Amino acid sequence: MRNGNSASRGTFPGFISTLYAASMNRICVFCGSSTGVRPSYARTAVRLGKIFAQRQIGLVYGGGNVGLMGLIADSVLEHGGDVIGVIPRFLVHKEVAHQHLKDLRIVESMHERKALMADLSDGFIALPGGFGTLEEFCEIVTWAQLQLHHKACGLLNVEGFYDPLLQFFDQAAKEQFLKPSNRKLIRCSADPEELLDMVLSAPVVGEEKWVSRDPR
Repeated sequence: MRNGNSASRGTFPGFISTLYAASMNRICVFCGSSTGVRPSYARTAVRLGKIFAQRQIGLVYGGGNVGLMGLIADSVLEHGGDVIGVIPRFLVHKEVAHQHLKDLRIVESMHERKALMADLSDGFIALPGGFGTLEEFCEIVTWAQLQLHHKACGLLNVEGFYDPLLQFFDQAAKEQFLKPSNRKLIRCSADPEELLDMVLSAPVVGEEKWVSRDPR
């Protein structure tokens, strides 16, 4: 099992972690509108949805009824949990908007979608996905780095799917394009329950990004 940031667990006193977890009502999940080639991706999405429902954590996601998006939403609903879907009008047909959500919010742009998902959520998790998943996750981590929010961001690294991305982040830190402290903003595990514990464990504070005029 790969754990990209296990050291972050237990950093804060237990009572702070408990209070933080208790205040977390919804988590936003970014994920693919495809299920991918490995059955484990779908199984993990379904399992994460069940865990959300069992822990009474609401799901905020992209509002689709296809791919991993549809699977996690269906799983939360099947187990009695709450789901909020947020989808741009132009994607209602392309991503097949979920028709069984009590709360489906149709917005006018991708920018509005991401802003609303962020506002509604107390933390963020990315399952495997493509360009859209990567863009959404990296933007929300960038906002954490800029201290626009202090919400935890986690990668669900199913079967090492995100290993190349984690290597890139490590390289960026090594080459001083990323502060080591901000590299630690990203929590990672291959196990849904462990990652959820990490995301629930404590608030996150980014470190101010340096700006260098050095032409090297």
